[in-house]
Amino acid sequence: MKSVRFGSTGLKVSELCIGTMTFGLQTDETESWKILDHAFEAGIYFIDTANVYPLGGGTEHAGRTEEIVGSWLKGRRDQIVLATKFVGAMGNGPLDSGASRRHVFAAVDASLRRLGTDYIDLYQLHRPDLDTPIEETLGALSDLVALGKVRYVGCSNFPAWRVARSLGYSERNGFVKFASLQPRYNLLFREIERELLPLAEEENLAVIPFNPIAGGMLTGKHRDLAQPTPGTRFNSTPASELYRRRYWNQEMFDTVTALQQIAADAGVSMVTLAVSWVLAHPAVTSPIIGASRAAQLAESIQATEFRLEPELKSRLDALTSEYRKGDWDS
Repeated sequence: MKSVRFGSTGLKVSELCIGTMTFGLQTDETESWKILDHAFEAGIYFIDTANVYPLGGGTEHAGRTEEIVGSWLKGRRDQIVLATKFVGAMGNGPLDSGASRRHVFAAVDASLRRLGTDYIDLYQLHRPDLDTPIEETLGALSDLVALGKVRYVGCSNFPAWRVARSLGYSERNGFVKFASLQPRYNLLFREIERELLPLAEEENLAVIPFNPIAGGMLTGKHRDLAQPTPGTRFNSTPASELYRRRYWNQEMFDTVTALQQIAADAGVSMVTLAVSWVLAHPAVTSPIIGASRAAQLAESIQATEFRLEPELKSRLDALTSEYRKGDWDS
């Protein structure tokens, strides 16, 4: 697997990133280790997690995913580019979430303990904190970089205008700048192509998109609009309602049916096709792939070896062009 440059930095990452949001709830520790082992053996050395993971676990389980990743990292830390995120609620109190200076320092120290490391390669805001001035957050992140606890900083789920505003504050005040963006992006959600991805190209920001197979919708295994397939992200986790709201409608089922025919014509799986399409965008650095079982990774990894011919990409772009429209959804 190739290594690629991380935006304007000198850092190199694998062209795929392994996501961990199922670890500790949908996926137990033993299987989580198998997923990480399989990804690492395939050449993936870029890992993304978050302090609030596992997804859907609430504050009761928050931090468990970082603990699992940290236990696997022992003896491998110098071979891994490690990313995590903060802002979400780690408890029920008023000081247990956000991007204030106080919470930034508390959150990073807690993540470092759970991950069993003394530095984080990429520390990201999981979402905007509307109660905290971005200058306060950027100042705190700058101090973390100066202290050596963090190497680079980034953001996730930010609309283009918030990214641009943050970059402006960094330039004006000498704060550390965002090196990366982590947006949702797939064949069924293309709104970021209108503003966010052009901004990333203009500013040379790394883009590490999540959800490249739309939570499993782009596997093609869901066939009945009335009843989600048992044991999948659409009906078996606390986050299932979120995924049904995003993708579970007749229009998207019709699109997936058409995509299945295109994949069959190309001689590849739906997953390989979907991840290849995300990789093909020139602004994309390293898509975040995920799994609840190690065996599910193979088709995503195969995307790095599948060449998406221009004619095939044009067919996919045309079929899903309507998903470039709509308001920003974070």
